[in-house]
Amino acid sequence: MTSDTGTKAPRRKNMRAEEREKLIVTEAVRFFAESGFEGQTRELAKRMGVSHAVIYRHFESKDALIERVYEHVYLKRWKPDWESLVLDRNLTLRQRLTQFYVEYAERVFDYDWVRIFVSAGLKSYGLTERYLDIVRSKIIEPAALELRRERGEPERTDPPGVDELELFWGLHGAVFYIAIRKFVYNMPLEINVEAAVRNTVANFFDGTLGRPIESSLGDCSK
Repeated sequence: MTSDTGTKAPRRKNMRAEEREKLIVTEAVRFFAESGFEGQTRELAKRMGVSHAVIYRHFESKDALIERVYEHVYLKRWKPDWESLVLDRNLTLRQRLTQFYVEYAERVFDYDWVRIFVSAGLKSYGLTERYLDIVRSKIIEPAALELRRERGEPERTDPPGVDELELFWGLHGAVFYIAIRKFVYNMPLEINVEAAVRNTVANFFDGTLGRPIESSLGDCSK
């Protein structure tokens, strides 16, 4: 590990195995955020001021380390309460999703989280797909079903269709793009993020509740 002065920090020889493992994961998060998943574990070890063998004493492979990074960055920041929030009919769907996305932005609008998410999407590790499956099943699909109710549609038992889901993916993408601009494109964002998120959700509902859902399916060969 290198100090702020550019000198290599002393090795922590007496660190317990559990502490060492946590340190490796913490350093790996920042390393992969900066270098992408193509970054080599030898370089990570060099940055930490440890031998390459130390990393593989705790993780049997680079894939195993990446899996722990996934758990640390993604799963630990997911709040199970969000799942019940989306279904809480004491609030309007607009109120539920506004609260969700404000809290979501507080958790994931982070340099490491965003850059690792994008990097994972460019590689074949499947981390992004697994995380988006959580978003789809816990947020997008329930929200689409709740929208039917708020629009006063007749009771239906069929799952939400592609076009219903795409509406909410569009909302999710619009919120997340704020973070992409800041942490991937390195654009200065002199905005109040919470206000921007609230406005994004408000614009979504102002345009959605009052109009029919048009099908985007058609002849894709054109």
